[in-house]
Amino acid sequence: MARAARLLAALAALLAAAATGGDARPSKIGLRHRREVVGRSAIFSGEHFVLEETDWYLLNLFRLWWHYGISFLRLQMWVEEVMEKFMRIYKYQAHGYAFSGVEELLYSLGESAFVNMTQRSVAESLLQVGVTQRFIDDVVSAVLRASYGQSAAMPAFAGAMSLAGAQGSLWSVEGGNKLVCSGLLKLTKANVIHATVTSVTLQNTEGKPLYYVEYENEVGKGSDFYDIVVIAAPLHVDNSSSSITFEGFDPPIDAAQGPFQPTVVSLVHGYLNSSYFGFPDPKLFPFASILTTDFPNFFCALDNICPVNISANFRRKQPQEAAVWRVQSPKPLLRSQLKTLFRSYYSVQTAEWRAHPVYGSPGTLPRFALHDQLFHLSALEWAASSVEVMAVAAKNVALLAYNRWYQDLDKIDQKDLMHKVKTEL
Repeated sequence: MARAARLLAALAALLAAAATGGDARPSKIGLRHRREVVGRSAIFSGEHFVLEETDWYLLNLFRLWWHYGISFLRLQMWVEEVMEKFMRIYKYQAHGYAFSGVEELLYSLGESAFVNMTQRSVAESLLQVGVTQRFIDDVVSAVLRASYGQSAAMPAFAGAMSLAGAQGSLWSVEGGNKLVCSGLLKLTKANVIHATVTSVTLQNTEGKPLYYVEYENEVGKGSDFYDIVVIAAPLHVDNSSSSITFEGFDPPIDAAQGPFQPTVVSLVHGYLNSSYFGFPDPKLFPFASILTTDFPNFFCALDNICPVNISANFRRKQPQEAAVWRVQSPKPLLRSQLKTLFRSYYSVQTAEWRAHPVYGSPGTLPRFALHDQLFHLSALEWAASSVEVMAVAAKNVALLAYNRWYQDLDKIDQKDLMHKVKTEL
C-alpha cells in the first residue's frame, strides 16, 4: 500500500542518509528505470468529460487555452515558483543543515510566504495569482482529489506539492518502487526488528538522555535502551500508532495531531462500462486514466494499470478487453457502484488505509524534535505528504540527530541559509 511504502521509504531514507551520505540513487542499489506506457487522461464531472487529453501536444494546449484562458500558465508559474524555492532544501542538506521544527524548515525555504501557505487554501492562493474559479473547479480539484482525496480548500503548500507531481517527470523502477525501500534497508545493513512499539521511557544516565523502548510482536514482548529514537510513523488521534506512550518526560510529550484521510484502492479485473462515461461502443473509449471533479462523489480516480515490469512488446489492453483497473475512492465501493463502473468483472481486491492528514489550518506546525534525541520524522506530513517529502524529512532528522549528538549547533535552525551556502562554496 502507498501508506506503508511511504513509511518504509522514510525509514529507509533515514538509514541511507547515514550510510551513504545521501547518495541513494536507484542505480546504486541495482535498480533500473521502468519504461512508461503512454495513455490518455480525461476529467469527468459525473455527466460528461470537462477536459480530454489528445495525442497532440499543441491541440492539448489549444483546448486548455480555449476553455480556461491562460489559467494553466499561471498555475504552472505558481507551482514552479514554489518548487524552485522548495528545491533549496537539497542544497541545505548537502551542506549538513537541519531544522528542529517544520515551521523553521519552511521559513528557511520560502520565509513567511511558505509558512502562510500552510494556513491559506489552494483556491485562495490561485485566485490571487489570476487563476480562474472554473479552472480550479474543473482541473485543480480533480488533481487534488486523485492525490489527497481532498478539495481545493486544503492548504496551498500541500496542494502545490500535489500539483507539481501531476505535471509529469515522475519516475518508477522495474519491479515496483517498493524495491527502492527494501534496497536501501539492505544497503544500510540495519537490524530490523519486526514489532510494534508500545512505549518510550526517558532514562537519564550521567546527565545524558537514554530511551527505554518497549515493543511487542507475535512472539512476545521485548525492550532495549537507545541513545537516539526516531518515530517514523504518524502520531494522530485515530491511529493505533498513537497508542505509543511517552513516560518520564517533563513536560509531557503530546505529539498527536489531527485525523488522517481514509483512502480505499480497489483493483478490479473486468470490463469497463464505457457507456457510463458517454461511450456506448467500448472500442471507441480512448482513455487510460480518469480524474473526477466533486461529482461523482463515490470515486476519485480510475486508471488502467500496467505491470511493474514492462516488456519491450507490452501493450495496453484494448478498451473492449478485460483489464485491471485501479479505482480510488473515499469508501469501499458498493456492489451497485462497481456495476456502475464495470459491465462485468472477474475479481476485486481492496486495500484501505489512512493515507494523508485531513488538512485544515493548524494553529502550530509540529516539530521534528520531541526531546533531546527523540525525533518525529512524520511531522513534515502536516505540511505536505508524499514519498519525496518523507525522504526530505528523513534526511533532515538524520542530520538533526547527528548535529545534536556532536553539538554542531551552528548547523541547526540557521537563518539566511542561501547566503551562508553561497559563502561556503
